[in-house]
Amino acid sequence: MLLETKTLVNEIGTEAEVFVCDVRHEVQVTELEKNVRDRFGLVHILINNAGTAVRKNLVDFSLEEWNTVLDTNLTGVFLCSRAFVPHMKTHQWGRVINMTSIMANVGSAGRSAYCASKHGVLAITKTMALEHAMDGINVVAISPGFYKTDLTLPLSSDPAKNTDLLSNVPLNRWGDPKQIGDIAKFLCTDAASFITGTDILSDGGWVAR
Repeated sequence: MLLETKTLVNEIGTEAEVFVCDVRHEVQVTELEKNVRDRFGLVHILINNAGTAVRKNLVDFSLEEWNTVLDTNLTGVFLCSRAFVPHMKTHQWGRVINMTSIMANVGSAGRSAYCASKHGVLAITKTMALEHAMDGINVVAISPGFYKTDLTLPLSSDPAKNTDLLSNVPLNRWGDPKQIGDIAKFLCTDAASFITGTDILSDGGWVAR
């Protein structure tokens, strides 16, 4: 993933940079904020996109596994937002986009930690939007459904699993990851300036069932 990111940065050119940070750790996020400020100045847009999952029933989780999911998916949003939102307050303009999931809106067997973390991210989104409404900062969550990526390849490449999954998606197809980028770009435009404290579901109708 890091190699892919560096390749993308090379394609963009000198106005892009890679910073490595474990969002679970306060010291590393503090260092990230300093490095970004030194390189680019104050930040206008933050996209909280780090995530992980462990699939097993709640009673089978170890505390370490539980904490890994919660620290990555939820505490990481807290630490990064706390570090970079003050930049936006200085500008009196900003966008915070939190990547959640359809699992922020429903439960799913075997995904207790993931669901708990994503429900928490949605709650943080709403709270931050209220706290910073008068600071010119909009905070919005994007909740993707089933998108065809390397992580979902075991599902999409298995005919039986693929058919079963798509039977629960009213549009009967996988999402294109590029569409998530398009949504994020839209949320950063003036056309989306009245959208805050909510969740943009992009799931092919899965949650509407």
